[in-house]
Amino acid sequence: MTVAALTLFAVYLVVGFGVRTVVQVRRTGDSGWRGISGRPGTREWWAGAAFAAALVAGVLGPVTATFGLDPIDSLTTPLVQIVASGTAAVGITGTFLTQVAMGSSWRIGVDETETETTDLVTDGPFAVVRNPIFSAMAVTGAGLAFMVPNMVALLGLALLLVALQLQVRVVEEAYLRRMHGASYVEYQAAVGRFLPWLGRQRRSLKTGA
Repeated sequence: MTVAALTLFAVYLVVGFGVRTVVQVRRTGDSGWRGISGRPGTREWWAGAAFAAALVAGVLGPVTATFGLDPIDSLTTPLVQIVASGTAAVGITGTFLTQVAMGSSWRIGVDETETETTDLVTDGPFAVVRNPIFSAMAVTGAGLAFMVPNMVALLGLALLLVALQLQVRVVEEAYLRRMHGASYVEYQAAVGRFLPWLGRQRRSLKTGA
């Protein structure tokens, strides 16, 4: 299962980041990469740094398993392993499909200079939740972690969930409210943050989460 987890993680990185970047470059001439937001030490910077650390911890889970770090016994049953593998595969597929659904508005990070304005995507999977890419990434992370459920993998999953919350609440939502104003406020009020109906916001143009 360790080899399978590493293989799926590699597929995740290639499809979710590599292939999607190539598609973006061919479509727009721009990679879509904006990097970590904010100055070092700010909340915005910590959100991006936590996400990068979560990716590293995610791959270290199966790597440490190859060096003998034992999994949690109660989480190594055949049923858990089968469900975890299927969950990871579904998450990887969902990540790519939701990225594609974002079209040319897809970005990794935001433009802190605010010199660009991308379209606000609210159809397809974005009509169900506001952040379907991040929802799919959380599903992927959970599947990969439970394929090799040692402490490093599970801590990586916890870090990923925290990082996704920070990235959305601290960086993405404030940015989109500044860029799209009332349109995004209406969207926040109608559609859940990560799950349908959960995390809808009151109609307010204040820039906080």
